[in-house]
Amino acid sequence: MKNQKETLRLSIVIPTFNERSNIEELLKRIENSLGPSGWEAVFVDDDSPDGTALLVREIAKTDSRVRILQRIGRRGLSSACIEGMLASSAPTIAVMDADLQHDETRLVPMLAAIEGSGADMALATRYAAGGSTGDWSKSRRGMSRFATALSRLVLRQSVSDPMSGYFMLRRNVLEETVHGLSALGFKILLDIMATLKRPLKIAEIPYDFRDRFSGQSKLDSMALWDFAMLLADKTIGRYVPVRFVSFAIVGGLGVFVHMAILTTAMKLANTPFVVGQSVATALAMVFNFAVNNVLTYRDQRLHGWSWWTGLASFIIACSVGAIANVGVANHLFHGETQWALAALAGVAVGAVWNYVVTQLYTWGRGRSLKGS
Repeated sequence: MKNQKETLRLSIVIPTFNERSNIEELLKRIENSLGPSGWEAVFVDDDSPDGTALLVREIAKTDSRVRILQRIGRRGLSSACIEGMLASSAPTIAVMDADLQHDETRLVPMLAAIEGSGADMALATRYAAGGSTGDWSKSRRGMSRFATALSRLVLRQSVSDPMSGYFMLRRNVLEETVHGLSALGFKILLDIMATLKRPLKIAEIPYDFRDRFSGQSKLDSMALWDFAMLLADKTIGRYVPVRFVSFAIVGGLGVFVHMAILTTAMKLANTPFVVGQSVATALAMVFNFAVNNVLTYRDQRLHGWSWWTGLASFIIACSVGAIANVGVANHLFHGETQWALAALAGVAVGAVWNYVVTQLYTWGRGRSLKGS
């Protein structure tokens, strides 16, 4: 692929994880669609073990249109897209997947809608006339429709496909919203549109969603949780950090785990209370750490040896939090505060302590764009 000197019109941001086998085909198709110049492809790779970043870097040696941003210790499609957009140079920015499920020929009418028709954003939609979800199963189509309906709870402007991962926007739209973005989960378009404080001129370009060219889908069982956290951040995030909400939910589940273990130990194994309580406390802490690692800090997840050192720091922090809990509650109770209120105040102090300290020292090495 040869380069010709021309003003840069379009930056295409492409988040990747284990997409090595798709890169060359994707670039060939982009060039066939847009021509040899006037665009750049900014790949944002979350340290793929299959060597995606290495291949892109090798291509970039001889093709100045191609760049790579390799992230270490961070994961997440939305945050990857934001970093890629901020690292791009063109006045118009597109976001698309690397798996070739997004029809690259739609880049041309999307760019024409922005440059020629004055649209602020061009949205590739599966749900307008002429578009389709391809070979999706009935259940997947139903889930997508349900998520689309939920997304309208946080949108100020109606579009047919707010869950689309394929869109184009003017740089000034990014600049208006970037400081308020949640950077959570995988629906960056929804994040941008929910953050905007004014209506946009939006062009909807229908397309047929295709099967993956190669590799496996990156959507997993936690995608629904990511989506819920994004909606929560857009509704209550201005009042309380959504990570704290998640942390508190996990803590509540930990109470049930604690009581179940203690009950089992005392009723079935005839374990002395102090032994059962100690075992239940320790196992509940391990449960809380493991679940927070998967849910609350999904984008900063600890693996291998870091998992064990993280567990140790989590237990230490929560042990101090437990002491603070009891101390505050006891102080208030003896100051003639009603016992239930004293207990709740102790729980609140302990929870905030645990959240702040573990965020800093357990998951602190790999903070996302909006870690709190």
